[in-house]
Amino acid sequence: MKKISLAVAVVLVLPIFNACKKDGGIISPGSDPNFTIEAHNDPGFRATNRKVDVFGIPVYAYSNVEDNKLLHAANVMAQYLDNDEDGLVDNMTLLNALTENDAALFMWKSESQINLNAQDLGADESIPSWHTNGNTGRFDAALEEVWHVITHSGYANAYPDIFGENAGTSLTNAMDIARGGNFTSIPNPYPADAWYTYDDNTCKYDCMATEYMYWAMTSILGAQENRLNEISQEWDLNTRTLVQNRDTAIYSLLTDTAYLFPSVLPDGTYKH
Repeated sequence: MKKISLAVAVVLVLPIFNACKKDGGIISPGSDPNFTIEAHNDPGFRATNRKVDVFGIPVYAYSNVEDNKLLHAANVMAQYLDNDEDGLVDNMTLLNALTENDAALFMWKSESQINLNAQDLGADESIPSWHTNGNTGRFDAALEEVWHVITHSGYANAYPDIFGENAGTSLTNAMDIARGGNFTSIPNPYPADAWYTYDDNTCKYDCMATEYMYWAMTSILGAQENRLNEISQEWDLNTRTLVQNRDTAIYSLLTDTAYLFPSVLPDGTYKH
């Protein structure tokens, strides 16, 4: 599929600016070689004060979110979308779906700020050091929340019969196997042979599909290898081998080269 260049899709860092600008101008070049933090006046997100644009997808932040956390989320987004880091989006069909559906992420510092119509990520939930600590310690939630944007707004709309979050798609058919049945509410208990046992009653069927795709993809990419004790209440197949051997349906979908899924786990250091 045709790729899109980073130079077209994101604001590149130009020479360092001494003065800050308002009303959509540069407010901080940050310390990132690829992304500039910008002020904005975007409808629906005016409670936040700045953003980073990643291939046309905005990552917003409230004023008390640290710059390094905002830039880390932007780098994770870029690595998911341009996984080989050649400066070109890997899957243009996916990117088109994301932009057409106004995909966005916003970062908050206090829970009272979780009030915008987009996927959210807590600044204190995003832990860049997890990647440099051998993927141990407190988990980097940027890997989850950024991926939710990409699947919910992107894959589900780009390939609705395959990755749609409604019943009867390839994704949800696989999920029904993983959960031990087609459940529109949380079973109590789950069937003994289920390996996906998410139990948040506020998470409806489509939400379950979003979470399922996250668990499977990040396990294939290696993010869950050291976390079985933390996640086993929800997910048992924490390694690529376990997914491949037990959940053959989702493994086949998420490794199908037609959909150009990432094959390398983002670490927040996009290198283009």
